[in-house]
Amino acid sequence: MLEFYFKTIRDLEFKRIPEFRVGSWIYVKEATPEDLSKIVEITDLDIADIRDSLDKYELPRIEHNGDNILFFVRHPGESEVGLYTETLTMIITNKVVIAISPHRSEIIEQLISSNTQLGTTQKSKLILHVLLKITQNYTNNIKRVRHSILEPKKDRLIDSDSIIVLLKDEEILNQYLTSLVPMRNVLETMAAGRYMNLYEKDFDMLEDLMIAIRQSEDVCRVNIKSIRSLRDSYQIMFTNDVNRTIKMLTALTIIVTIPSIIASIYGMNISLPFQHRPDAFTVIFGITAVSTFVAILLFLRKRWL
Repeated sequence: MLEFYFKTIRDLEFKRIPEFRVGSWIYVKEATPEDLSKIVEITDLDIADIRDSLDKYELPRIEHNGDNILFFVRHPGESEVGLYTETLTMIITNKVVIAISPHRSEIIEQLISSNTQLGTTQKSKLILHVLLKITQNYTNNIKRVRHSILEPKKDRLIDSDSIIVLLKDEEILNQYLTSLVPMRNVLETMAAGRYMNLYEKDFDMLEDLMIAIRQSEDVCRVNIKSIRSLRDSYQIMFTNDVNRTIKMLTALTIIVTIPSIIASIYGMNISLPFQHRPDAFTVIFGITAVSTFVAILLFLRKRWL
């Protein structure tokens, strides 16, 4: 679905317009091959250049085709296929700026609904602003994951659900890291000035973006190490619990076995001690009770019970 927006620097909000015009911003949400064909008709892009924008697994990169610059990035999100980042393609042409997403991009929709001094004719600033929003989104989500990692440790509640949460958080951070590293490469390529001309203020924003992304990378790596350390600690604790349970069950088995052995012996059809004494049952029961009690004291001393 194609949506056309236009905004000057003096306007307070993005205005949706019915059709394409030079200097506008085209937002393609829940993009389909038919939508890409319409983009080809409006611009001088080739369908082969923008086909990768529909790939949900596309990695961040920058391409330069003629006068067109294509930015393939990923931003935090969750899809049905187990991905925690989503594809977003930003394209700068001589006429328009285009944002293509195979889903509904919250980053773009929030920017459209916000009041900003940006205009749709400020192509480079618009791209940098989108990248800034993506970076901020990564930072906020990494903080949320960090809180999720520390919460089980704080509550001291360790069970299988805690392990599942850790595994999910680790997968989220790994996907974030997989997107942040190539995205930083994209920003470094932009800073080299080989693809687009930037003003001094744009360079300042670009440097801030690179610093923020490096910090996000470092936090991701630290949190991944924390998760692995916690997981190893949980595994040791689970192993100790299992060993303690096995010891207790072994001790109980031995304790129960003592009266079972005595009862089995006196169940034999042969001559046995005390078989002619009228108090044989009391004597045998006393021996069994004393033996069992001694075994319990022994295992308590060994801390098996």
